[in-house]
Amino acid sequence: MVSGVGDVLFRNLISKFGSPKCVFEAKPKELQRVEGIGEKTIYALNNFSEWDKVDKEVSRINKLGFQLKHFHGSNYPKNLLAIYNPPPFLYLKGDILREDDIAIAIVGTRVPDRYGRFVTEEIAGELGARGITVVSGMARGIDSIAHYGALKRGGRTIAVLGSGLDVIYPPENKKLGEWISSQGAVVSEFPIGTAPDSVNFPKRNRIISGLSLGVVVVQASDKSGSLITASFALEQNREVFAVPGNIGNRLSQGANKLIKQGAKLVESVDDILTEIEAFKDLTARRSSDCSLTSMLSALTQDERGVYSVLKDKSLHIDEIIKLTGMDPARALSVLLSLELNGVVVQLPAKMFQVRRA
Repeated sequence: MVSGVGDVLFRNLISKFGSPKCVFEAKPKELQRVEGIGEKTIYALNNFSEWDKVDKEVSRINKLGFQLKHFHGSNYPKNLLAIYNPPPFLYLKGDILREDDIAIAIVGTRVPDRYGRFVTEEIAGELGARGITVVSGMARGIDSIAHYGALKRGGRTIAVLGSGLDVIYPPENKKLGEWISSQGAVVSEFPIGTAPDSVNFPKRNRIISGLSLGVVVVQASDKSGSLITASFALEQNREVFAVPGNIGNRLSQGANKLIKQGAKLVESVDDILTEIEAFKDLTARRSSDCSLTSMLSALTQDERGVYSVLKDKSLHIDEIIKLTGMDPARALSVLLSLELNGVVVQLPAKMFQVRRA
């Protein structure tokens, strides 16, 4: 709240004086020794008096049930702390665990086609099932699909907002935000009540990449904000991955451009796992009974019907149609949904079975 104090200067001040309290108590001559500080900022620090606003913000945080993480705290995300300009504070709903250091970001267009939706859910679901946290921005399109993909497979996911933690954007993602906070975390660096203004999103993108060991771009135009996230990833010494697309599709331009510039081409999750040292010793983590129960509870009535007939055996599509009483188009649609959720796998000759542990 002090005029002139940004992320980098905040870090320099804490590094010099040890705590915010000591910064406010420092004399002008002591403050002058801090790299990046100017006379106006020194004056603003020595004469800061808006403590009523500080108290009001803390009161809002407590009332809404959020947490406030300071970058000198023991539970501040390790990956994020390593970037040049980590946010001094993270507003948090949910929990960030030590296991979330093993994370991959998935970003892309807000208007994906069927191919983009399918690929995103497959990659996010497989990462989540293997115990890798999926990070994204909870925007429409690829971001939301990535979060859902991880959650449906029992995985953890972190959403980074470009607004205050109490201002869910887009508003239709309110339920998604609740699910994420119960199986991961929703975070923001912006104060309570901050609107989702366009200037906030590039700043938000550095946190998405900063929390992760690598960034996967699925579908993006050549002017997409996803390319900004990829650029931050490179600056932060993270890996950049891209899913190739049809050369005639505008949504493929950004990802294909990244591949030409040296991004790792992704055809499967294995292409990600083999590039990052922390992933090389990972083995596939199969869903526990608890996560399977959670997954089944989220199925629709039709999906449960198909699951019940497949529970103990493999069946041909014609047998599934006969046993469930569904028309062929509906049965195929339900089976596709179950495949994307990681509940069912398709075998050769149009045979299907429940995914085995």
